[in-house]
Amino acid sequence: MDHIATSRMSARTLIIGAGQAGLQLATSLRELGDTSPITVIGGETRPPYQRPPLSKAFLSGKAAEHELALRGPDYYAANDITLICGEWVDSVALDDDAAAPGTAVTRSGRTIAFDRLAFTVGGTPRRMRVNGAELAGIHYLRTIDDALALKGSLDDASRVVVVGGGFVGLEIAAAATASGKDVTVLEAQDRLMARAVAPEMSRFYAEAHQRRGTRIVLDAAVSGFRGTDRVNGVELADGRVIDADAVVVGIGLVAHTELAASLGLANDRGIEVDAFGRTRIPGIVAAGDCAVSTHPVHGPVRLESVPNAIAQAKAAAAALLDREPAATAVPWFWSDQADLKLQMAGLTMGYDQVVLRGDPDSERFSALYYRDGQLASIESVNAPRDYMAARRILETGGNIPPEAARDTGIPLKAHLTA
Repeated sequence: MDHIATSRMSARTLIIGAGQAGLQLATSLRELGDTSPITVIGGETRPPYQRPPLSKAFLSGKAAEHELALRGPDYYAANDITLICGEWVDSVALDDDAAAPGTAVTRSGRTIAFDRLAFTVGGTPRRMRVNGAELAGIHYLRTIDDALALKGSLDDASRVVVVGGGFVGLEIAAAATASGKDVTVLEAQDRLMARAVAPEMSRFYAEAHQRRGTRIVLDAAVSGFRGTDRVNGVELADGRVIDADAVVVGIGLVAHTELAASLGLANDRGIEVDAFGRTRIPGIVAAGDCAVSTHPVHGPVRLESVPNAIAQAKAAAAALLDREPAATAVPWFWSDQADLKLQMAGLTMGYDQVVLRGDPDSERFSALYYRDGQLASIESVNAPRDYMAARRILETGGNIPPEAARDTGIPLKAHLTA
């Protein structure tokens, strides 16, 4: 790995962003037979690592930092991948406005010439813009450093407030509740995980978290934070104040678009790509949390998940090599909240029918969503067989008749062979 600035260097392929998507793109290029120089550059001082465990196993002390590494230190040299850590790219310019190649310049003044360019820059947590938002004890979670700071704060806290009822917020809330903390989740919308799951699943998770001792407050607009040097309370717009020794904010991710926008490749949602990760400029691709692609049914969509980052990176690598693009993958996601494993495949947007398979009270069931009688997605709780079968059916373009989906006596995989 390169930690020492070299004033000038060149790379056949420059990958800006050293996360899951960036490393996968480099790996895929090598797997596809590309032998030309590859440079992966990232702003964090650590080599690429897994982010999902930060809000689960790592925060709970069940995974050590070294276990999060995506690849061992020998991998990069063995595959002739130059990895530059702790270096931000400040600007990108093309030799020809119509296409790569071009040059990137880092904050330290290093210049990197490239022939092909990939943006895998991810994003940053959306910040609160209210009074008291800069007080100590208010945390955001994106990096290992964030997680270490949060872990230390939670260890000393008895009252924890989580602002935002999305995946990350609820995973942190579940871990804090399980460790004996007094936990309150404040969600501004009228249901949990509203951007990711359907109302049926939102209701189930609100009740499930409350059964485990977490307080859930919906329609809760945060107007400010109280405290002098350190936060001690969260103010709501309706006048209520929730006491807090530590606060975690998880209200979404803002995609890093500045570099791509300087080339005219981004909108306010992210970097615009086609189904195969290609931007409108030849030789430039994007993948992962920063990329907005067009879904055939739902239009522009930006998906924040490891599976999507991997799938987009593989497609983008093929595109850079002018290879036949792989079939568009069915989106899939997961979230571990306490002893509840949520697994999802497909997108629930635009469904007109939902079928429950199993009893939600048993905390082992699935919800199947249909659009015009065709299976569009599945959300399963502690029901991995349902999830795997339905995901495979979605991938192959099959269907599960709605009336048959309710019958728990017939495994969903039977509809795959049919």
